[in-house]
Amino acid sequence: MNYQPLAITDDLKILPKLPAWVTSGRAVTLETVAFRSGAALTVLDALVSDPAHGVPMRLLANRLALTAATATSKLEGRLARDTDIRDAYHLTPPGEARGPDGDLLAFWRDGGRLRPNWTGEIADLVGAEFAGEVDVWLDAGQECARTHGPLAGCVVVLRAVLQADDRAERVACLLSDVVLARALYWKTALPVSALRLSKAMLRDLTTEGQGAELAIQVRILDSIETAIRLARDLTNRANALRAVAPKLRAKGSEAAVDVFLSEDAVAPASMLSPRVRGTSTPMTSRAARRFCDRLVELGVARELTGRSTFRLYGVGP
Repeated sequence: MNYQPLAITDDLKILPKLPAWVTSGRAVTLETVAFRSGAALTVLDALVSDPAHGVPMRLLANRLALTAATATSKLEGRLARDTDIRDAYHLTPPGEARGPDGDLLAFWRDGGRLRPNWTGEIADLVGAEFAGEVDVWLDAGQECARTHGPLAGCVVVLRAVLQADDRAERVACLLSDVVLARALYWKTALPVSALRLSKAMLRDLTTEGQGAELAIQVRILDSIETAIRLARDLTNRANALRAVAPKLRAKGSEAAVDVFLSEDAVAPASMLSPRVRGTSTPMTSRAARRFCDRLVELGVARELTGRSTFRLYGVGP
């Protein structure tokens, strides 16, 4: 039997969304950025802080991590595609080196699990070279966030890190995310800051180029809006997956659905077989492939690579 993909449901109508006056115009001054970002951050905070909305937070964080990894690869001059980065991370056998692309995604996935007030965790992730300055940089960003708004605090920490090392783009963007998370009292950081930044903007920021602070705040605001749209979309898709879960009679299907609700890319051979990840539930490699293909038939997942082998599956676009 052939199934049609599930339509976008009414779930999107009840989720918090950006008001039209935020999305209909451009922020052209620091004051208008602060005004619009206040509304956008209120919406994003409601989505990620209220469990009643059903946002799949691990899935959201991991999807944003892939986008952040792709963006920082460009900032660092490697220009890796998101598909290459995803493959390097998810298809590298355990114990083998992932290479720079896989390591970059690992960095951002770890960043999406950081507890903003645990400076020891943050220092461990950024490395010994920067660990001694982390508290100073974050305190400066927090103080600016309190007086001038969260995005201004993000800019302060970006500038401080890049003035210390203009090749530390990923560290600068990560600490910017921590400042944002602290300002909103989030339990974990979200990879947001890096998504729309360019090398030229960051260079202008460290050389006090005209309009650099405004340009970066506008881009971070764009990234916040992107995160809102993604959170709403993934919530709707997660609800569609939960709705068809009772039709999945394969042994271990409930645990396998949970994997899809937390991972942006699922490798059936390693994440569902010989045991479903995080459980003791067994699943053969053949059953894992059939399970994933069944989700595609039901319209709640898709194959991400276009390959006949070494496939990856996910719930979103």
